[in-house]
Amino acid sequence: MNASDHAALIERFYRAFASRDAAGMAACYHPGARFSDPAFPDLHGADIGAMWAMLCARAQEFSLEFSGIEADEERGRAHWEPRYRFARTGRMVHNIIDAEFRFQDGLIIEHRDRFSFWRWARQALGPAGLLLGWTPFLRGKVQAEAAKGLALWKEKR
Repeated sequence: MNASDHAALIERFYRAFASRDAAGMAACYHPGARFSDPAFPDLHGADIGAMWAMLCARAQEFSLEFSGIEADEERGRAHWEPRYRFARTGRMVHNIIDAEFRFQDGLIIEHRDRFSFWRWARQALGPAGLLLGWTPFLRGKVQAEAAKGLALWKEKR
């Protein structure tokens, strides 16, 4: 596939996300794909689609803007900004995320999202996030909760 096909794939992914179409998002990934971000540092294959399904289903007051899509034959990138109410605390979050992609067989084989965990924690968790959002302790706690939530989500499906 060429650069414009890969750029279209990224755009299709984010359009599906904006519509909370987790199946459409999952269809953009290669079966052997890997995903990482500060909350889910190492997901593989079907777990990626399960994560998006869980996040889309739980999203409250959700909106998404994306921009800066660029791609070549091997790699791509995009900037995206979701706004949502964090279910656990009821606090509004505006996250600012830069994504990097690698492609294989016309699909996403690797997806890495980068954002300021401290900025996210301040918004999502309030005072605890402000005080502890920079610490490995809180990041580890959030990662453990995210993994537990995903495991429960998959168990129920």
